Amino acid sequence: MSKKAGKVIISCALTGAVHTPTMSKYLPITPDEIAQQGVEAVKAGAAILHIHARDPKTGVPTPDPSIYSQILVKIKDQCSAILNITTGGGMNMQLADRLKAAMATKPEMCSLNMGSMNFGLFPMAEKYSTWKHDWEKPYLENTSEFIFRNTFKDIANIVSRLGEHGTMFEYECYDIGHLYNLAYFLDKGLVKPPLFVQTIFGTLGGIGTSPENLVFMKQTADKLFGDNYVWSVLATGKHQLPYATKSALMGGNVRVGLEDSLYIGKKEFATSNAQQVSKIKQIIETFSLETATPDETRDILSLKGMDQVGF
Repeated sequence: MSKKAGKVIISCALTGAVHTPTMSKYLPITPDEIAQQGVEAVKAGAAILHIHARDPKTGVPTPDPSIYSQILVKIKDQCSAILNITTGGGMNMQLADRLKAAMATKPEMCSLNMGSMNFGLFPMAEKYSTWKHDWEKPYLENTSEFIFRNTFKDIANIVSRLGEHGTMFEYECYDIGHLYNLAYFLDKGLVKPPLFVQTIFGTLGGIGTSPENLVFMKQTADKLFGDNYVWSVLATGKHQLPYATKSALMGGNVRVGLEDSLYIGKKEFATSNAQQVSKIKQIIETFSLETATPDETRDILSLKGMDQVGF
């Protein structure tokens, strides 16, 4: 069984690289907007903030370490959140670009995608006839032939380079095979427990959303990792809050945020990341569960501490 933390860890993914500015006016774009929404999400109950950066003028995902640094410093100055930087980047980035910000800032935590996949965003392009920026439509459409590359060599490279700085990982598993990939790295001693395993549902190219899939992913992770892992769940779009609720009730942890869903209810846009955090925290507490603070989460995940980051 997964390691029992005693309290539910809420992660919040603030902006991501999936949704584009046309899709919601509430999606944070500039460093100030991302940082402000991050601080508000922590006040609402989030312990971990998952960070992507965007070009402040166009909203396109960017690997620029200087933009990341602006976001990170602004958040660090105002709260004690665990700042989890992407190594997935955006659909237009090579591995070297994806690592730039994390290598420069040496965070407590980074995301790490555990396998290559066809990451399909192209159906989203069919929903809009006008766009705020010229890059948005082709960015989405081009994913019909896009392979999100995360080879064994790539993963080993990320683990080795960031591990030198004491960075731990959110292991993002979009399918059953990704769990087995992680088990390989654990068996070889290339990653160490406690593993923070984020099982992801509803991305085209990955495992779909069904109660059976949720149970199957959990059972497989239990078999592979025993009590050496901390389990978390994220689901995309309308499945976000229902799956987060199921995860908490099954003894797991949760991720919400505008990276994964732009909505707070049926056909109702979320006006902020904090609104989603507040709602899932309220649901969690309705079932007499408690949420973990950032410092409690650091202890659960054996993180190095904010005093040892590079920003």
